[in-house]
Amino acid sequence: MTSVIGELAELFGEGSINNGERMLLSLFIETVEQVPIAISITDKKAKILYVNKEFSRVTGYQSTDILGENESLLSDKRTPKEVYHDLWRTISAKKIWRGTLCNRHKSGDRYLSDLTIAPMLNEAGAITHYIGMHRDITKPYESEKNGVNQKLLIESVINSSPIAMVVLDDQDRVILDNHNYKALVSDLDKGEPATYFLQLLRDEMGDLWSQLKSSEQGFNNREFKIESKGGQRVRWFSCAGNWFIENEVNADAFFEKASKPYLILTLTDITRQRRQMEELYLQTLKTIMAEDERVRGIRETLLGAMHQIQMPMNQIRAAEQILKHKGDDQNAGLLQILQQIQQSGEEAVATMQKCIPEILQTAVIPINLNLILHEVLLLSNQRICSNDIDVYWQPLAQLPTMLGSENRLRILFKQLIDNAIEAISESNNAEQRLKITTDTDADLIYVSIEDTGPGIPVEKRAKVFEPFYTTRPMGGNQAGMGLVMAKEIVNQHQGIIEIDPDYDQGCRFKISFPLHKQVFKGVE
Repeated sequence: MTSVIGELAELFGEGSINNGERMLLSLFIETVEQVPIAISITDKKAKILYVNKEFSRVTGYQSTDILGENESLLSDKRTPKEVYHDLWRTISAKKIWRGTLCNRHKSGDRYLSDLTIAPMLNEAGAITHYIGMHRDITKPYESEKNGVNQKLLIESVINSSPIAMVVLDDQDRVILDNHNYKALVSDLDKGEPATYFLQLLRDEMGDLWSQLKSSEQGFNNREFKIESKGGQRVRWFSCAGNWFIENEVNADAFFEKASKPYLILTLTDITRQRRQMEELYLQTLKTIMAEDERVRGIRETLLGAMHQIQMPMNQIRAAEQILKHKGDDQNAGLLQILQQIQQSGEEAVATMQKCIPEILQTAVIPINLNLILHEVLLLSNQRICSNDIDVYWQPLAQLPTMLGSENRLRILFKQLIDNAIEAISESNNAEQRLKITTDTDADLIYVSIEDTGPGIPVEKRAKVFEPFYTTRPMGGNQAGMGLVMAKEIVNQHQGIIEIDPDYDQGCRFKISFPLHKQVFKGVE
């Protein structure tokens, strides 16, 4: 200690120091001895002249072991030479060097040293000594690396997930996400995907959102249909989420523990599954409607035949009445023949009447007409595409439900849309357009189906709802019961169907249904 004091006195340019200075110097040395930082003082060649107690504790070397030795005794070969080159270049330039070295304990164990070396200058500004201060940061470094590795592990696990995942704080800020989530930013073109989906979830769940958040309960299978890139592509996502509480690590929470909720949100693209389900559902609808059309085709054929038989039978019945009125015996044979024909005709009609297949009753349930029309458009999609028809589908977003029969309403709109497609395909109009809209007011739900076909002449509009009447050429060969059944279905739902007289670019059917009426006529 005395030699160090002497060297320090020499460093200060004093040949000797008085008692007062010696007391101050002793106080300084005692302070250095007790400070919880490893301190060493070396000469210009790094020969150790002084170490404090903390230095001995950190390195394992007592002062008697290391005084006079070079600082390189502590060095480990794992520290790159470039680090030492930078160290000496810095302190030789009279600058302070800060960095980390891999040192070796007296026991042989390696430890990480957070080191600061400062040159000590005399009055002339020349370097006389170096003072080094270092701490063993091995455990803090390992803890920090473990935290970083844990974070990287979590990120790796999240990134390996086939679904989009994101962690959000209580301000809806993204804390952590994976590659699949990042891909949604450009794919969906909705800004921050999490913000967009959170708004959808809150709107759908209402008060339930806050209840689940406060009780740290999760949610699953919240499905949303998303139109991306200007509506050119439709995708479906299933959302799930779980809240968890995490302790805060900022300065405000140092003395008083604080925590806040976080949400881990997963977004699963279920477009493929939904399309498969939709295709299966449409195939089922096609099967049901094909069977229904087959039954109705038989009914229409038999009804048509009965209709055709009734006309000559009516004439025979009239002739029979005339002969009876004359009471002429000469015509008795003819009258008998007419009666036999009449009886045979009635028997034929009765037989055909028995052959007409029955249509089963269907349930009356709350129905959203937007869904029915969407299904019919999907069923007609192939015909629409093959005829290169532009479809303008403009449903009212919040259309209320009405009471009705799903299948009968599908038949109604399928008939009207099929008629529109056929009219457009036969038209020479440059614009081939099919437009379908829905709307509502306080009492009624409205559906409009318009096309750019040749239209229906004013004088024929009242007859199109009559059996076996058609506006197409070839007359009875193409006549049928299509619009008759359409009007029948509308009537059964207490609605009104009419042709818009103000539309002159083709044909527009306007259908309205009562919104609040509970009375419903029997439906086949």
